[in-house]
Amino acid sequence: MSGLVWGVVWGLAAGVLIAIAALIGVWWERKFSGAIQMRIGPQELGPAGLLQTLADTVKLVLKEDIIPGRADVTVFRIAPLIVFAPIAMSLVVVPYAAGFAPLDTSVGILFFMAVPAVSVIGVMLAGWSSRNTYASIGGVRAAAQMISYELPRTLSVLPFVLLAGSMRPLDIVAAWQWWWVPLLAIGFVVYLISSVAELNRGPFDLPEAESELVAGYFADYSGIRWAIFMMAEYGGLLAAAVFGAALFFGPFSLLPGAAGVVLFVILSAVLATVMMWAKWTFPRMRPDQLMGVAWKVLTPMALVQLVLVGAVVPWL
Repeated sequence: MSGLVWGVVWGLAAGVLIAIAALIGVWWERKFSGAIQMRIGPQELGPAGLLQTLADTVKLVLKEDIIPGRADVTVFRIAPLIVFAPIAMSLVVVPYAAGFAPLDTSVGILFFMAVPAVSVIGVMLAGWSSRNTYASIGGVRAAAQMISYELPRTLSVLPFVLLAGSMRPLDIVAAWQWWWVPLLAIGFVVYLISSVAELNRGPFDLPEAESELVAGYFADYSGIRWAIFMMAEYGGLLAAAVFGAALFFGPFSLLPGAAGVVLFVILSAVLATVMMWAKWTFPRMRPDQLMGVAWKVLTPMALVQLVLVGAVVPWL
C-alpha cells in the first residue's frame, strides 16, 4: 500500500478518534465541572446524559453556516481545518502499545512537538479573516501564547531523547525505566502546564476570554466550523494526554500485553481529567502573568530538568 493511501487511512482514523474523544470528553467535562460546582450536569438524554453531546453535535451540523459580510470568505472557511489537521496528524506518532505506533519515524518526538504548532497559523487566520476587532485580538493573543509555551513544552520532553538516545517514540517506550518517574517529575509538571496553555484552556484561555473578547478568534463562527474548533481543542487534549501517559509513566513497561494498554488508557484519562480540573479550578490569568509563567517559571524549570538528566546520563 502506498504512503499516500496509508496517510489517508491513518488520517481518517485520527479524525474518528478525535470525534469520539470529543463526544466523550465534552460529556465528561460537563459532569466533572458540575461535580466541582455542586451541579448535576447533563442528565436528560440517554443514561446519565450520555447522548447530550451527540444531540448537540447534530444541532451544530444542521445549524446555518454564517459568514460575516466583510470577512475574507476563502480564508474564513479553511481556517478551522488548518487548526484541526495538524492536531490530528500529531496522533499518528503516539505509541499506543509496545512496539506499535501508526507512524513509526525516527524523529517522532520532533514531529509531535512541531506539527501541532502549525495550528497557530489557522488561529491567526481565523481571527484576521473575520474582520472583527475582538476576533483579531484573540488571534494575536493565541499566537503569542502558543509560540511562547511551545518552548518549555519542547524542553520538557528533551530529557527522554537524552535518556533513550533516540527521538523515536517506540525506542523511548522500549528503554523506559521506573526511576525515570522521579527523575523527570519537574519535566512532567512543565509538560502538563504547557500543554494546557498550548490548548488555550483555562486558566490560560485569554485568546477566548468571553468576558473580554466574546469568544476570541472564533467569535464569528457557527455551526459545523465552530464544532471543528471544539474538536481541535479536545483533539489536542487527547494528544497531550496519550503522549504524556506513554512517555512519562511507561505503562507498556509496567504491565505486559493488553494490561499495559488498559493502564495506558486509564493514565491518559486521568491526565485529561487533571487538565479539565485546572480549567474549572483556577482563575484566568492576566496577559502579563501568562507570559511571565512561560518565560520566567516554566522555561527555567525545563532547563533545570534538562541539566539534571544531562548529569545522570554519563553514569548510565
